[in-house]
Amino acid sequence: MKSEKLQGKDLINVGIYSAIYFVVVFAIAMLGYIPIFMVLISALVPILAGIPFMLFLTKVKKFGMIWIMSLLMGLLMLLTGMGYYSLIVGAVTGLLAELIYKSGNYRSTGKAILTAGVFSIWVWGNYLPFFLDIEKYFSTRQEYIDAMTRLMPAWMCPALFAAAFIGGIIGGVIGKSLLKKHFTRAGIA
Repeated sequence: MKSEKLQGKDLINVGIYSAIYFVVVFAIAMLGYIPIFMVLISALVPILAGIPFMLFLTKVKKFGMIWIMSLLMGLLMLLTGMGYYSLIVGAVTGLLAELIYKSGNYRSTGKAILTAGVFSIWVWGNYLPFFLDIEKYFSTRQEYIDAMTRLMPAWMCPALFAAAFIGGIIGGVIGKSLLKKHFTRAGIA
């Protein structure tokens, strides 16, 4: 009889795929030094990191794995100086993503793609300081602040939220198509 509790193997999978996912996120985040790319990160991260995330979903069979990965992403953002918002957003969206994927018994391709979209909203949490207190966030870089202020009017907040979700869906679809044999082997049709 299979245990419903997370086992060591499950946590190892979470750790491995979180590390792979974070490397992709970090590589893309380096583009953020150029202001226009900072705006595009909300779509680029979910699209490109959607591939390893979808591969991760082929390993998810127990409740908690997606949520832990989401918390790890938020924690890593906090540790890399991005603030605590992505941790809070990730805690909520990671749990929602977990519930969505579980509702398909961890076997639904459609739910996997929707899970990727909801999971990817954690990226949006990194943008909240731009809308809540941009001067404090970039107190030592006035030229960058000016460029970001021009690129981030208030209407961009919901636009970035949508970009993260839609990017996650696109990344999920790309990941599913690139990893079709893995999904078939995992029994996810």
